[in-house]
Amino acid sequence: MGKKKGPKYNQIIEAAVKVIANHGYHQAQVSKIAKEAGVADGTIYLYFENKEDILTSLFEEKMGDFVRKIRDRMTPNLSIEEKFLLLITMHFEQLQADKHLAIVTQLELRQSNTELRQKINEILKDYLLLLEELLTEGKSSGYFQADLDNRLARQMVFGTLDEVVTNWVMKDCKYNLESSAKPVHKMLMRGFRA
Repeated sequence: MGKKKGPKYNQIIEAAVKVIANHGYHQAQVSKIAKEAGVADGTIYLYFENKEDILTSLFEEKMGDFVRKIRDRMTPNLSIEEKFLLLITMHFEQLQADKHLAIVTQLELRQSNTELRQKINEILKDYLLLLEELLTEGKSSGYFQADLDNRLARQMVFGTLDEVVTNWVMKDCKYNLESSAKPVHKMLMRGFRA
């Protein structure tokens, strides 16, 4: 069964990003989210089962949107190097543009709850699949080492971007995150080059 969506659904998602970023996941009561969204508490339950459902839905919406945007901009005429630069830049751009979202993805999504972690990993699959495709393309074009371990390389790319963003969030988002895109890109590409 698909979720019921619409303007209120999006309003609740945006409100949840703010409330969870400002108060932390555990202190972000559904009533606070409802108040921020300008809806009655009960309205939330028309769209979401509970707070955990709001958190995973929020991540699914944002992540799905993000992967779609990247795929739209990855035209066949781009070299593998340009495609990776685009991915890295867009990853940083998206989170720099929405600091509340960055706090949620870097800090609040790391809940110790196993079930929640599994759901998050499930949502990340599309992004990891995109990385996998790029690595395969890089190898088949001879740009990357033929024996490059895709799984390891994928973890390296995602882990690096993730850590750079986390560090930025921990430093109160004080500097320009996007300016890290080129140096990160250069380092990763050098490591994978044939």
